[in-house]
Amino acid sequence: METAPLRAYLVDDEPLAIERMRRLLDDFRFIQVVGSSIDPSEALAFLNEQAGEGVDVLFLDIQMPGMTGFELLSHLVVQPFIIFTTAYDEFALRAFEVNSIDYLVKPIEVAQLSRALKKLERVRPAGKSDWQQSPDLAKMLQDLASSLAGSRVEYPRRIASRVGERISFIDLDAVSHFIAHDKLTYAIVEGRRHSIEQTIAELERRLDPSRFLRIHRAALVNVDWIREVNSWFAGKVILSLNDPQATQITVARDRVRILKSRMGI
Repeated sequence: METAPLRAYLVDDEPLAIERMRRLLDDFRFIQVVGSSIDPSEALAFLNEQAGEGVDVLFLDIQMPGMTGFELLSHLVVQPFIIFTTAYDEFALRAFEVNSIDYLVKPIEVAQLSRALKKLERVRPAGKSDWQQSPDLAKMLQDLASSLAGSRVEYPRRIASRVGERISFIDLDAVSHFIAHDKLTYAIVEGRRHSIEQTIAELERRLDPSRFLRIHRAALVNVDWIREVNSWFAGKVILSLNDPQATQITVARDRVRILKSRMGI
């Protein structure tokens, strides 16, 4: 008798991350995606309505606006199997504190996902583990949520990048700017491009706003790398960066006032 597929639910505040995860999971026949949400509050309501029958495994982002992944888990009536997804490796150890199946660092690769799903297949026959039924689990999740809430002002210092078949981490201090080109996003370090999974809009939400400023729809600049601000005719403003290429970027008209305020000019 063929085993029924595991019912999966995806929670991530980045729509593109959910779309990518759906595509990746399509290749695994024993997983059926039954729903997804970019709103953790909406996801919480759905999961509690389906408690005990609807969702076997939850693919869950950790750092989301309004409610973290740990906060969401602390309010669940029934704990499903958990596979955490995160753009930042600094959350990995915290993820393992709740004995999740695995954690996946974005941008998620097929090999990463396959490893996690193999672990899930191994534990599935045993049913709910002791940790999922522990009365101390809710308290532990609340403590982790409080800890993460207290550190939200500590923005990430590194960001994940795809390098061939590997994932590497780039120090944000070294990134002069981010650009979007041909539906891809790149972090620029000393003139070299490094592929980033997030969009410019998503980076704007996640990174320290005192350090990274969006100057038009396709560019986010590290203000520490701005060397000059040049005003041309008809109100046009161009930034010159302090990188080896002396990169120049035009500032969108609706961003000029924000830039001048940030730079005190």
